[in-house]
Amino acid sequence: MERITEAPSTYRNQKVAVAVEAVIPHLIPLVDAIVARMKDGGRLFYIGAGTSGRLGVLDASECPPTYGIPRDWVIGLIAGGDTALRNAVERAEDDPEQAWKDVSAYQIDESDVLIGIAASGTTPYVVNGLRRARQEGILTACITCNPASPVADQADFPIEVVVGPEYVTGSTRMKSGTAQKLVLNMISTSVMIQLGRVRDNRMVDMQLSNEKLVDRGSRMVMEKTGLSYEEAKSLLIEYGSVRQAIDSFTVGG
Repeated sequence: MERITEAPSTYRNQKVAVAVEAVIPHLIPLVDAIVARMKDGGRLFYIGAGTSGRLGVLDASECPPTYGIPRDWVIGLIAGGDTALRNAVERAEDDPEQAWKDVSAYQIDESDVLIGIAASGTTPYVVNGLRRARQEGILTACITCNPASPVADQADFPIEVVVGPEYVTGSTRMKSGTAQKLVLNMISTSVMIQLGRVRDNRMVDMQLSNEKLVDRGSRMVMEKTGLSYEEAKSLLIEYGSVRQAIDSFTVGG
C-alpha cells in the first residue's frame, strides 16, 4: 500500500484561499446586485447537484437561524431533491429541464437572483437552469472551478475559482468544494450585513433556538446595556431577539 507522506490538507488547501481571494473583485458587484433586489422584495436562489448542491442548501438553511430572516429569502435546491442531501440520486444532474421546474415551484421571477453552483461547470441541471432563467429575465450568477465553462456562459456574474487538480482526481468535494463553501460564505454574509441583519458584527437577529444561543444573546445584551446577566437574559426572553431587547432598553433609558 502506498504511504501518504504529505497531508492533503496542507499546501494544496492553502491554494484554495489564494484562488478565492483572486475572485473577490468579481464578488463585490454580484453582492451589490443581490442586495438591491432583496431590498425590493427579491430572493436569492442556489441550484446545484451533488456536493455543489449540498453546499448551496447548507448555506441557505443556515441563513434563517443566523440572521433571523424568513425561510424563503434564501432558497437552496439540489438535483434529486432532499433525498440527494444524504444519498446519491443517479442521473438527477443530467436532466436539463428539472432545475427550471424546481425553481418555478417557488414562482421565481425577475426580482430574484439565481446562482448556479457547479465545480466542473458542465452540469446540465445547472447550465440549463441558468439558461432558462436568463431567458425569463432573471439575474444569474455561477460558482465554478473551471475557467470558460458552459455554466459561466449562462451567468451574468460568473465566479470562476480555479483551484487546480484535486488531490484525488475528479473528487470535487475537496478543493473545489472548499472553494465553493468559502465563496458562499462570503456572498451570504456580505448580503446579510448590507441588509442590516448584523450590528457591530453581532448576530442580533439570530433565532434563540437553544440554551447556548440564549446565553450568547444575553451576553450581547449585557455588553450593550450594562445590565447584569440575569437582567439581560430576562429582557432578551421578553423581547425575543437581541436587537429588540437592546432597542427597548435604549428607548426606555
